[in-house]
Amino acid sequence: MALEDAKSEVDGAITRKGHRGLAYENAFAGVTSFMRRSLTKDLAGVDLAITGIPFDQAVTNRPGTRFGPRAIREASTLQAFDVPYGWGYNPFDAFDIVDYGDMAFDYASVAEFPARAEAHVAGILKAGAACIALGGDHSVSLALLRAHAAKHGPLALVQFDAHTDTWADDDMARIDHGTMFGKAVKTGLIDPARSVQIGIRTDNPDTMGITVLDAPFVHEHGPAATAARVREIVGEAPAYVSFDIDALDPAFAPGTGTPVWGGLSSAQAAAVLRGLRGIDMVGGDVVEVSPPYDPTGVTAIAGAHVAVELICLWGWTRRGETGAKP
Repeated sequence: MALEDAKSEVDGAITRKGHRGLAYENAFAGVTSFMRRSLTKDLAGVDLAITGIPFDQAVTNRPGTRFGPRAIREASTLQAFDVPYGWGYNPFDAFDIVDYGDMAFDYASVAEFPARAEAHVAGILKAGAACIALGGDHSVSLALLRAHAAKHGPLALVQFDAHTDTWADDDMARIDHGTMFGKAVKTGLIDPARSVQIGIRTDNPDTMGITVLDAPFVHEHGPAATAARVREIVGEAPAYVSFDIDALDPAFAPGTGTPVWGGLSSAQAAAVLRGLRGIDMVGGDVVEVSPPYDPTGVTAIAGAHVAVELICLWGWTRRGETGAKP
């Protein structure tokens, strides 16, 4: 589709031919998919699948992140007409990228959720596609890490957050959005020596050996120095990037479960993400978007932009495989 086709074409998420290129249709219309990508369960030949994990049982305050994937998709539809800014290449031309839809699960069988989430993402990876997930509260990341570590081995975690989420918890059956990365270290899913947390601004007595570049560090040293330090820590390890939207200051993302002032601006976050180009990102997520607490929609807009940045970051080191130009 091209811009002139918008007058006669709509619902590209189900009518478009192929999985590459930008999407043009009236901004206020059309079937809602992430970035107006094809909605499909057929992953043959797909490079990257976006999927929603609409789960929010584990929040400590302000539930509603089950609506995050829906809100992020809606917010993303306005971005679909333009090449992502600041990267110098278009991942939607370079790769076959689709919206795989949401994960199905029984909301009344909470204990079954982690295994189902792991199997859902493992199925995407087994089909040969990479996966970026739209959450959901942050507890979903543990299951996603299990799926990715099963394929890639121990991962470097790059976590944008207000909280370290490594509080003490040895009960592996508990579903908690504040302890899952501690469990990930304890079970060998992530290598703490290669992992880093960005934007932290709450105390935790045990960070499990993970390097913390807190919000004051970013404010004082700037995004470029922050990104350089992250690249140094991660090195060549396969990396999973998890972006809790409360890494942003509430002024930029009020619709989240646990807002904390003094956070990153959207401009700082964008600059850090773009500064990470070159790391071997194998998967990621954006979580904790809680639309009921943000009638303006700005939090979902931020979440949609983060997801696009993650796509660009994932694709940066893979452009040569497709012949795409920087």
